[in-house]
Amino acid sequence: YSSYLRHERIHTGEKAYECKQCSKAFPDYSTYLRHERTHTGEKPYKCTQCGKAFSCYYYTRLHERTHTGEQPYACQQCGKTFYHHTSFRRHMVTHTR
Repeated sequence: YSSYLRHERIHTGEKAYECKQCSKAFPDYSTYLRHERTHTGEKPYKCTQCGKAFSCYYYTRLHERTHTGEQPYACQQCGKTFYHHTSFRRHMVTHTR
């Protein structure tokens, strides 16, 4: 049921969680908690290779790819690979010009 409500907020734009420090609002609790770390400076996620700390698990995984060389996004047209989906999308535009 809670995942349904969370999904519904995408359509309604409702932001049920408000930061007490800066009043920025968020649609779900996990996003709110991640934002809270910008105020506290908490970085609970550490790179398994070098120990660098991050506030978000996602950023930790991206960073770890610099050590492993993992590049999961591959262009079907030219074969170039990317470690981040944003770089991949930016690259794809070059094929539409």
